[in-house]
Amino acid sequence: MDEMKKMPVLFVGHGSPMNAIENNRFTKGWEEAAQKIPRPKAILSVSAHWFTPGTGVCTEEKPRQIYDMYGFPKELYDLKYEAEGSAEYAMETLTLLEGEAAADNRWGMDHGTWAVLCKMYPQADIPVFQLSINSARNPLYHYELGSKLAPLREQGILIMGSGNVVHHLGKVNWEMEEQGYPFAEEFDSYIKECVKKKDMDGIINYRKSRAAVEAFPTPEHFYPLLYALGAAGGDYEAEVFNEAYVLGALSMTSYLLH
Repeated sequence: MDEMKKMPVLFVGHGSPMNAIENNRFTKGWEEAAQKIPRPKAILSVSAHWFTPGTGVCTEEKPRQIYDMYGFPKELYDLKYEAEGSAEYAMETLTLLEGEAAADNRWGMDHGTWAVLCKMYPQADIPVFQLSINSARNPLYHYELGSKLAPLREQGILIMGSGNVVHHLGKVNWEMEEQGYPFAEEFDSYIKECVKKKDMDGIINYRKSRAAVEAFPTPEHFYPLLYALGAAGGDYEAEVFNEAYVLGALSMTSYLLH
């Protein structure tokens, strides 16, 4: 792929695992995004649900599907997404990260990845491998690590961050099915404006927003956005989709970065 045709970067607000077995406005948004992306040679997913000490890369040719959620209908656990892995591109990722990551096959492919991809690429015919998020490092580190992944775009690899800009399960309100608390709307809007203005400092130093303290108690669902923005570089066009709030304390806002 030449410079003008390098793969876009995706950040998906994945929300509930139930999206994998439902058809709704969010899954429709994912499906429409897939139609706008050239067919990837492979997909590198940075999922909020692989949050580890250190950075790991799954190098297996057949990564196992992880059902890392509890209390959902049997139909969800019966869903199979049997995409191949990509040892070739996983090893290239390790090279690009220059000693900042290691092969780690103790995990696999969790619902932050397969619950989205089963809608985007239901045939499971594109190789998928995951990169874990280092729980010990700060936001700037994650942004810079994402920037090191950028050369993969020129080889047709789709880099996908999967999380939620606002994710505070302790404040979930089941009576606010399609609404957000003021803090959720404020923080999500703050990040959205920063993305549109390419204000990376404002995103990396997200605590500049007074709503940040309530947006998430732990950052693992926010950090995948930093990887996506790092890989996108400073010269991108942002397409915002799935702009919505659910259960008061979750933002579904997603970004396709061209």
